[in-house]
Amino acid sequence: MIIELPHVGESVTEGVIGKWLKSVGERVERFDPLVEVVTDKVNMEMPSPVTGTLTAILVEEGATIPMGTPIAEMEAEGAEPDTARPTRAEPGAGDAGELTSNRIGTLLKDVAPVGPTGSGGPISADKPADSPQPRRARRHYSPAVLKLADKRNVDLDRISGTGLSGRVTLKDVRRFLETSTPTESIAPGSSPVQPVSISAEDERVPLSPVRRMIAENMVRSASQIPQAWTLVEVDVSGLVARRRSVRDGFRTREGINITYLPFVMKAVAESLKENPPLNSSWDDNAIIYKRRINIGVAAAGRDGLVVPVVHDADTLSVAGLSRKIADLTDRARRGALTLDDVQGGTFTLNNTGALGSVLSQPLVNFPQAAILTTEAIVRRPVVIGDGIAIRSMMNLCMSFDHRIMDGAEASAFINSVKTRVEAIGPDTGLY
Repeated sequence: MIIELPHVGESVTEGVIGKWLKSVGERVERFDPLVEVVTDKVNMEMPSPVTGTLTAILVEEGATIPMGTPIAEMEAEGAEPDTARPTRAEPGAGDAGELTSNRIGTLLKDVAPVGPTGSGGPISADKPADSPQPRRARRHYSPAVLKLADKRNVDLDRISGTGLSGRVTLKDVRRFLETSTPTESIAPGSSPVQPVSISAEDERVPLSPVRRMIAENMVRSASQIPQAWTLVEVDVSGLVARRRSVRDGFRTREGINITYLPFVMKAVAESLKENPPLNSSWDDNAIIYKRRINIGVAAAGRDGLVVPVVHDADTLSVAGLSRKIADLTDRARRGALTLDDVQGGTFTLNNTGALGSVLSQPLVNFPQAAILTTEAIVRRPVVIGDGIAIRSMMNLCMSFDHRIMDGAEASAFINSVKTRVEAIGPDTGLY
């Protein structure tokens, strides 16, 4: 029986095999955790769909593969051996493979969040049936090995494998890249890969699957989205006074502390309704305007940056937003977010001011249209009319996709947020 990496969401196209929890030859009960999988959304333990014996592991730890890729073989108890089925299938091949993938997908247990920017497109396209097969395809390389070799122009025939039956593993390719000279590690006619200089005093720490995926998502954002940037100053003296006046009573009633963020999120949600381009995505020949307003909140998770989503933020009050944000950030720190918690975001809000920042230039959360940061609140002298007063000031910084909108649309939105935040006063409601 072929076990495939299950599809866990329409925007999740690939995953990293984190750690195998069972060994070849080991008996596995149905629903027992089989392998840890890292995606750009969450870490998860993938359960076994059947009771049986694990007979083969097809993908090594650390490999990045498309969803639907065969990762293991099991001999299910009470099942007839399937001698006609190949020991290794192409991703997504056959109805039986899809059934296994779908069954597993319904059993996933989410245990930790990862990654801030969502998934990109497919890793590679299938070659036509009549196209010549390269020599390396006959050696049964994993998708992750082929992907890295194509990216770094490596001739895989020159690498000795250390995997089962002499298979070339991802570690073999990386070791080859690290130890080879630029001319040794490239294919004929390609550009040389420049190695990083490492001295005896330096320490080389391999990337964790989470860090690697975050890095890939950041590169995707920076390379695929032409980003422009803008900022406005906001007088938040009224917001500061309003929060101070309701803080103790809110904590007594709700059991949580009320921060500045839900007030700002309320203003953002209302402004997104008035400015649809900010709540959209680029789609080559079209712009996709999102009907729902789902605001992601960048937060530090247990294993890295994560963006849990407040769904339908425009339907919640300040108090409702406060409760939702508190719940999501708490579970992000504990590594207890579910896949639903991190999917469907249409806009991202990042409270970089909590880290002491007064000015930042964030990367758009791919494939969204924009990201807004709230910076630290600073008391300073401000000219008001003909006089000078000490006010609480905060910068709002925004990066946006210049394909979707120009400066006029971006400025209309950020100034709408500014106007709403500055209007917060003693009568601003919480419920």
